[in-house]
Amino acid sequence: MKKILVPIDFSEYAELALEVAATLAKKYNAEIAVLHMLGLSETEVTKNETQEFLEMEHYMILAKKRFDMFLNRPWLKEIKITRIVQNYKIFSEINNVAKEQDVDLIVMGSEGTDGLGEILVGSHTEKVVRSSEVPVLVIKKRTKTFKIEKIVFGFDFRIENIAAYQRAVKLFKAMELDVHMIYVNQPGINFTTTSQTKSKIDNFLRVAHHGDLPENLQIMQISDYSVEKGIYAYAKEIKADAIAIATHGRIGLAHFLKGSVGMDVANHSSLPVLTFKI
Repeated sequence: MKKILVPIDFSEYAELALEVAATLAKKYNAEIAVLHMLGLSETEVTKNETQEFLEMEHYMILAKKRFDMFLNRPWLKEIKITRIVQNYKIFSEINNVAKEQDVDLIVMGSEGTDGLGEILVGSHTEKVVRSSEVPVLVIKKRTKTFKIEKIVFGFDFRIENIAAYQRAVKLFKAMELDVHMIYVNQPGINFTTTSQTKSKIDNFLRVAHHGDLPENLQIMQISDYSVEKGIYAYAKEIKADAIAIATHGRIGLAHFLKGSVGMDVANHSSLPVLTFKI
């Protein structure tokens, strides 16, 4: 892992994301790109009037000053930081910047205040995750010592999702993670027998790895009333540091990002969530 992108709005949640990014950067000898969006309209940016130009220039100067203050942290020393300021405040811009900067990972706080905070909370977080072609690590709670060594990867083992699986495996390898892949069998029309599930998983792995199966894959079948509950329950059982999911951003993602997965697993809803776009 060579570069990490952190969108910031100068809030405490942006600071949390930056702290996590700094920890990862030090561990993997990576650099950090820090992105701030001014939230200017296209009309404001393209106007030639002196007043509008001076206002935009003022915003840029202010952003630089806030950057200087925000990045003046002892734990950022010895980490290469690239500052990026965008005029607009559009969630798809985060994906564009990520591709332009050739980043390996985006780290975000799960909440925020005005400005970019509107992007980093609720449905806007889902939009960023859904639009991002780069893996997104969503941090939801500050811990005394942040670490990701053991991760639970909930996956459906559908052939059409091989690309997302391969991106995940690539990042897991780069981060040297202890990965526990699980398939959650649910009651109802989607229920499959143990042998049917095993056959589905075996076939997926043969296609994904062209018959050359990796030796370190840890794959489990579990049963629960929902995918979310199954993943969190298993994460609790093995004391995982984080959860990973491949998602298209539709129904289900909000449960992971907001922690609304039921009282029985609510105490584990603060785990970081690593997402890969399907």
